[in-house]
Amino acid sequence: MNWRPRSLLGRNALFIVALIVLGQLGGALLLRQMVVKPRLDQAADSVARNVAAIRAGLVAVPPAQRQAFLDAFNARARVGDGARDATAPAVLRPLLTPLERGFVRRVSARLAGQGVDVIWRRDQGGSLALRLPLEGGEQWVVLPGLLPEREFTGAWLAVSTVSVVLAILGALWLQRRLDRPLARVVAAARTLAGGQVPAPLPEDGPTEIATVSRSFNQLVASLQQAGRDRALMLAGLSHDLRTPLTKLRLGVEILQGRGEPELMASMTRSIEELDAIVGQFLDFARSEEAEVPVPVDLDALARTVQAAAADHGRALQVEASAGGPPVAARPKALRRVLDNLVENAFRHGRPPVVLRTAREAAWAWIEVEDRGPGIDPAQAELLKQPFRRAGDARSGAAGAGLGLAIADRIVRGHGGRFELLPAPEGGLRARVSLPLSQGDLLSKR
Repeated sequence: MNWRPRSLLGRNALFIVALIVLGQLGGALLLRQMVVKPRLDQAADSVARNVAAIRAGLVAVPPAQRQAFLDAFNARARVGDGARDATAPAVLRPLLTPLERGFVRRVSARLAGQGVDVIWRRDQGGSLALRLPLEGGEQWVVLPGLLPEREFTGAWLAVSTVSVVLAILGALWLQRRLDRPLARVVAAARTLAGGQVPAPLPEDGPTEIATVSRSFNQLVASLQQAGRDRALMLAGLSHDLRTPLTKLRLGVEILQGRGEPELMASMTRSIEELDAIVGQFLDFARSEEAEVPVPVDLDALARTVQAAAADHGRALQVEASAGGPPVAARPKALRRVLDNLVENAFRHGRPPVVLRTAREAAWAWIEVEDRGPGIDPAQAELLKQPFRRAGDARSGAAGAGLGLAIADRIVRGHGGRFELLPAPEGGLRARVSLPLSQGDLLSKR
């Protein structure tokens, strides 16, 4: 499982917080090595000397007066240490802190060098008490105010917490400055992927962001120019091919009845196929942006396509159930999509061919279904690209491989979805889904 955040904000915040935490830990370690330990050694030396002096003084005091001397010394030490009243109940913390343990080890090592074996304990007032072995018994000496009880105080924790909070706020501020231009780039990229031309991105701000915006604008301009060049080439090629095709068609008409009927029929079919390919070239080169979007009744459009198919002797079944208000669309472009899909179904599939409309949620859709061999689902997206064909997946006459590409481009220009799905009873289902809310499309009128 990847524990790292996926968002840039999370990664920046985690990185900055980790740096601050490591910096604080490094500072604490440096403080311990450069300040705390030298001071502990210095304090241990001082305490060892004082203990040696106290022990020498106690040896010099008569044994009968030692206890009174120690009681007075300890009482004065507790008062100087701000200790509580001796008559109050004792609230002791028997365990030594890590700082106190280090200090005790240093003092004990120095006293052991003087031949003094000592034992430490927590005194009633919270100070450390030292047991000194003397002739005639052992005595406890209170050593007040040697060290603080905590190695790291609350101030260090407060500063660390504030630093982490500031780091997170800084990461949020930096991410917000990055999110705005990146969000514009993402929105423009989605618009471009949808088959529409995005508005130019502003090329201001930091150098890196401005470079990204400028590069994206250049990419869009290059794609537009490439599209125009391709459309111009296809339009010119198709226009040039129409003249010899017309002459060939006229020649076949003149030769009718003079040549072999099968040969004349074959030539006629070949000319019709070439004419259909040239027509696809022209459709692919044609831009639909000039057509004004208007409300379109999908049920009425389906019946219109059915009537056109009947004129060509094709039985197209219609199941119209979209109902509801019309959908905003470019009617000629959408009609071109349906004509291509119906032609594809009759050419590559098998009857019955059904044209169906319906609505669901925020979408209205119209689809063409046939009972042919269908296509490999893995090839569905590839077949939407220009000049892509299904190979042996679907039988029938060869085409230019532009029909599905034209349909996909027009549908994406409407903000919709074009899907190639397997039919429940076998065959192919080509579905065009259009959003019911198309305010942006109508605003271009």
